[in-house]
Amino acid sequence: MDTAAAEWTATDEGPGQRPAGRRFGAWCAGLLLAGVSVVAGFRAADSDGITPVPQLLAFLPWMLVPTAVALLFTLLARWWPGTVWGVAVLGVLAWYIEPYGTSDEPAGRPVASFRVLTSNVEFGQGTPALVAAVRREDPDIVFVEECDPDCDARLKQDLAREYPHRRAVEGGGSEGSVILSRFPLRPTGGVPATMGMPGAVADVDGHAVRLQLAHPMPPLPGQVDLWKRELGDLRAAARTDPGTPLVLAGDFNASQDHAAFRRILDTGLRDASRLDGADRTATWPARTAPTFGVQIDHVLVSEEFAAERTRILDLSGTDHRAVVTDLTLHERP
Repeated sequence: MDTAAAEWTATDEGPGQRPAGRRFGAWCAGLLLAGVSVVAGFRAADSDGITPVPQLLAFLPWMLVPTAVALLFTLLARWWPGTVWGVAVLGVLAWYIEPYGTSDEPAGRPVASFRVLTSNVEFGQGTPALVAAVRREDPDIVFVEECDPDCDARLKQDLAREYPHRRAVEGGGSEGSVILSRFPLRPTGGVPATMGMPGAVADVDGHAVRLQLAHPMPPLPGQVDLWKRELGDLRAAARTDPGTPLVLAGDFNASQDHAAFRRILDTGLRDASRLDGADRTATWPARTAPTFGVQIDHVLVSEEFAAERTRILDLSGTDHRAVVTDLTLHERP
């Protein structure tokens, strides 16, 4: 054997051979891409699937991280089919990370303006911070989720003068919810659910506006079907009485990457955060937001509304950030 042949045999890969390090890199890349592809596939199929898909869908933008790591592995391993696979997955993720829903402005003339704030106070623990935020932000309507009896008592004590009208579902832990309003309220049946979701019709400067608090069960393992059903009940509520403008606000335990949430938007509702350029601003978990988190707290409005000055507020004592937005009601053309 000549010297060149000997050098080739010692240093180059033969057919079907790959150094152990490259094989390991290719396997790591394949596993990462397979996992992300499943999640992206359900997103593309407009389905929430079963555990762990709905839980991972909430963090869809963060799927870019394992995809980028997988692409690096494919390059180091010189696994070119894997590189093509990774680029394709990256393209799918980039497509679906774009904001969902319309941001069109209403065409009719403006007839009323008011401010809305929604906050999950985590079993009432964030109530003092919420009271301070309400006094600072001066909203006209406040939606409060996970308002236990102590929270309810504190709101009555501190805010009854400013907000004489209220609708509540009393309950301990996460079950209690309250709507506070400066405007007179006419009660509605709300949406029956595991956790309180009260409803009302507000008289806003002579204009009827439906208010519905949202707080479906989270998509924990073992209760994904319940989560889907309660989001479906909110969708059904959004479709009732279409002639009356609607504000549907609260902790939806869902992001725009969940099909069950998008079906609510498909009734014609728009997310105030989307209308005002604050979409995908994380509201949970508060401890790591805004660096890491998802937007699951929303103020959804019917097409008669414009939104501006949407802000995401940090409140101590709760794992959720609050959402506050200024809404303008327009006449239907």
